[in-house]
Amino acid sequence: MTLANAARLLNATARRSWRGPSLLLVTDEARLPDPLPAIARLPAGAGVVLRHYGDDHRLALATAIAVLARRRRLVLLVAGDWRLAARLGAQGLHLPEGLARHGVLAPALGWRRQRRALLSMACHSPAALGRAATLGADAALLSPAFATASHVGAKPIGPLRFGLWAKRARLPVLALGGLTRLTARRLPRGAAAGLAAIGGHIDDRMERSIRSELRPRAGAAYAAKAKGR
Repeated sequence: MTLANAARLLNATARRSWRGPSLLLVTDEARLPDPLPAIARLPAGAGVVLRHYGDDHRLALATAIAVLARRRRLVLLVAGDWRLAARLGAQGLHLPEGLARHGVLAPALGWRRQRRALLSMACHSPAALGRAATLGADAALLSPAFATASHVGAKPIGPLRFGLWAKRARLPVLALGGLTRLTARRLPRGAAAGLAAIGGHIDDRMERSIRSELRPRAGAAYAAKAKGR
């Protein structure tokens, strides 16, 4: 079973399904500095959450991803920047938990309502899930579901607590963190409305390539790809 098939199965059996993609690729500037090859391998209908917050070439990368997403019929959500989402014609906005807790959200939520765009929110606790529901988010990305290389040493939520928190949540919940075809099977039936992953989309060849590349070179590649499209 592929990760995409596992995500579709979870969404079909979830207590609360959501109107967005059941499978999301979450970009990460450390683990996936150039996400374009992984995005190009996503099935049509899947989604991309553009993070890369600290990347000097974020606009160029975002432009390249938006072009590729349209070509591949993927759903694009931009994290933390509604203006960039509007500029790219993205289908949605993703809120980091800290921004949802302390940020000025009125303009972002206003754009979302006007465009009827998707809204997801990163959550790491039941309190954050409650906040996401209050804000009217379409879904929460709850993490880390399992041990993950993105947060080495962080205590994972685990399948039992994930199921309990998701059951009590007032909105659909997607699992993020340590997701593979094998760990996805450990999620309680009906708990997750889908899967969000970084490493789950990276094969061994891509992993070796990522480790051998320097981030400035990846940034130059983004700019070149965006300029040529």
